Amino acid sequence: MPTYGLQTLDKMVRNHIRAYWQARKNGDMDSAYESLKKAVSILEDIVRFYRDIPLIKTYKEALIKYRKHLRDLERRMEAPLQAGDGEDTYRVELRKNPPVRGELEKDDSDLPDFVEKGAPANITFDDIAGLEEAKEAIKEAIVYPIKHPDLFPLGWPRGILLYGPPGTGKTMLAAAVANMVEAEFLYVDAAGIMSKWLGEGEKNVKKLFTYARKKAKEGTPVIIFIDEIDALLGVHSSEVGGEVRVRNQFLKEMDGIQDKGSNLHVYVIGATNKPWVLDKPFIRRFQKRIYVPLPDKEARLQLLKMLTSKIQLAPDVDLEKLADKLEGYSASDIKDVVTDAHLITLREYFKTGKGPRPVSMRDFMKVLERRKPSVDKAMLKAYEEWAKRHGAL
Repeated sequence: MPTYGLQTLDKMVRNHIRAYWQARKNGDMDSAYESLKKAVSILEDIVRFYRDIPLIKTYKEALIKYRKHLRDLERRMEAPLQAGDGEDTYRVELRKNPPVRGELEKDDSDLPDFVEKGAPANITFDDIAGLEEAKEAIKEAIVYPIKHPDLFPLGWPRGILLYGPPGTGKTMLAAAVANMVEAEFLYVDAAGIMSKWLGEGEKNVKKLFTYARKKAKEGTPVIIFIDEIDALLGVHSSEVGGEVRVRNQFLKEMDGIQDKGSNLHVYVIGATNKPWVLDKPFIRRFQKRIYVPLPDKEARLQLLKMLTSKIQLAPDVDLEKLADKLEGYSASDIKDVVTDAHLITLREYFKTGKGPRPVSMRDFMKVLERRKPSVDKAMLKAYEEWAKRHGAL
């Protein structure tokens, strides 16, 4: 077990990494090597002895990254001198062209490269079965203020939280509204904010919001969609300094986009399957908190019609009956059921060369025998209880 605690180890790693980059820029490869070797050694201890911390994935990715840097450095330092060279060619090149630390060296107006730009093309609310209440709440929060800001003298919500079971369409809702208002859609994996560079998460958050404000000032609405936001804003039993700084920076940025006489259209849509782990100060920043539930029968039937319109069905298929049997299944589950039923006919076709035949009701029943809902009743009760306490349509 390491002599120092996690917080101290985290600080030591960041200091050694900074020293490593500074030495590389100065062409002092011996010092760079020693600093990087120490950082890797500490990261190995963290990964070995702190396996259950929330940021373990970040530390593992950093360890892989800097081990690779260390191996590359060792190979280059051990390379033989070329005839006539006064010193290692690599060291000369380092002084002429210092290495760049990726996005950390870019202007703050640049978009961090861990952010994916662009919503899936052509997705609209019509492509999403049911969820009428959620759709209307999103329109009230985003669509109407963008189209008629003059009708909202008291401002409008800038933070929207979508919560509910996995596979219910939270990402699709966000993408659809982005397409509806022709907004720039920035998809962010919450874990990615901190994992790109150890200890630099708060800078990543600042860059993200700086870019969004810049675009909004140019007249383009921006929707920042943060998937699995509980990984970033959840309550954890133990936190290191880097995680605390990221959370505080995010809180500051969220406050900065709230309506204070500005008509900038920057919105943060967070999605989570675990709303109960969110920290209360952040819950308040999401003025709209929208429950995205499992589809009811009408939505299940609508979804079945949408999915089966792309395949051939046998006359015995009763979609009404099938919708009843799919109670408790998520939209994603239902898509998997239809896909598996269709695969049964394709499997027969590839084996026999005959067909493919239409999908029958028997195919669907066979799939339902082995594919059960991904969300259990206890989990549904937890969502409903959280909605009663914190829901805000």
